[in-house]
Amino acid sequence: MRVSINPCRFSGKVNVPASKSHTIRQLLIASLADGASEIQCPLDSLDTRACVSVCGAFGAEIIEYRAADADNSNPQDEKGEKLIGWKISGNNGFKRKIRLQKNLDVGNSGTTLYLALAVAGLQPEPVEFTGDEQIQRRSAAPLLDALTGLGVWCESNNGCAPITIKGPCKGGKVSLPCPTSQYLSALLIASPLAPAGVVTEIDVPLLNEKPYIEMTLSYLKAHGIPFQTALLPSGKPDFSHFVIPGGSSWKAFSRTVPADFSSAAFPAAAAAITGGPVTLLGLDPDDTQGDKFFLEMLKLMGCKVQWSKNGKNGPSLTVSREGPLRGRTFDLNETPDLLPAAAVTAAYAEGDTALVNVAHARIKETDRIAVMAVELAKLGVNCTERPDGLVIHGKGTLSPPEPPVIDGHGDHRIVMAFAAAALGSESPFEITDAESAAVTYPGFLDLLGAQWMD
Repeated sequence: MRVSINPCRFSGKVNVPASKSHTIRQLLIASLADGASEIQCPLDSLDTRACVSVCGAFGAEIIEYRAADADNSNPQDEKGEKLIGWKISGNNGFKRKIRLQKNLDVGNSGTTLYLALAVAGLQPEPVEFTGDEQIQRRSAAPLLDALTGLGVWCESNNGCAPITIKGPCKGGKVSLPCPTSQYLSALLIASPLAPAGVVTEIDVPLLNEKPYIEMTLSYLKAHGIPFQTALLPSGKPDFSHFVIPGGSSWKAFSRTVPADFSSAAFPAAAAAITGGPVTLLGLDPDDTQGDKFFLEMLKLMGCKVQWSKNGKNGPSLTVSREGPLRGRTFDLNETPDLLPAAAVTAAYAEGDTALVNVAHARIKETDRIAVMAVELAKLGVNCTERPDGLVIHGKGTLSPPEPPVIDGHGDHRIVMAFAAAALGSESPFEITDAESAAVTYPGFLDLLGAQWMD
């Protein structure tokens, strides 16, 4: 579908949706737990719905709770109610007798695919995973090689879906390069459930997106699951080597999903582009999510970013700008998902902005480095594409040579980034594949006043 977005100043209060990364981890952990868990205020999106489907196929019993939708900020069912939580009865690490579904479709959710591949390797029945066209182009080869080294039978289309997995995991020592951290998170979630006496040892010669590993490890620590990792001379963990003994279990839990800094980047970018002020609600400044780095980026580019004290509904964050945006250099190795929002913000900055050390942005839903360069060129913005990043040569304003039609490339972050960019332009934007924004942020385009055209 296509939308048209008119230029306007973006201001007000925004309820930031729940974190996709936390929601999917909690869904899988609850599905593997012994007992009934409650996940409160989760993200209700296309990606998390795909994960719910996979968890149900793994034998988890999932009941959802809905309530009247007062602010229309979440997807609604036909009764006009929004999701407020799930109650999930887990399969106890596949120890509970279940009727396993063997053909699973993860849609567009790479996080679901990678984490669920390792989970499927815990049990002895073959399970086939597939997904949409983008998923079928995204390689899981390093993860599949590691699973094979642990005794799991894997069959794939040159590392891509459709992928068939058949366990059980027998443990051992493997090397796992991680251009995406999701490969390592997958083994960290599944390996503790191997039988007692089975030890998984993982060498990690490459690790991008380190904050997501810290997020995953926070769940292991909360559930008392033992693991060992090498230490740096400073005494801090060195994530280049892990030892994980089997024989543990995930415990039932009750937990609220925190708001998503990755999604918050888009209304924050809109505030930076148009001046704001925009107040973002629901974010936890102490959360492990790496994408809160975007707030520091905006500060360095000339925005005012201010946290409030804890109020009745927790802390809030306000982003505004009075002076010009200034180009800077940012290392996005730990936060590649910020590249689209950062690139459109940089288009409005004075001078060059270099987004560096982020080659893995090329293996997301799209090659985001190449796509951003192509689509920004339609707006009259010159970019220099590098193998591991992008330099945006900003001029402070955006004056497209003609009313642009941006190709969303079926990528939710590309669509949302250019939607934010449209607000500060001198002419409206049209954006294709707009429906893909619902992968992580349902309602975002409506928040910007988008007009749906087909």
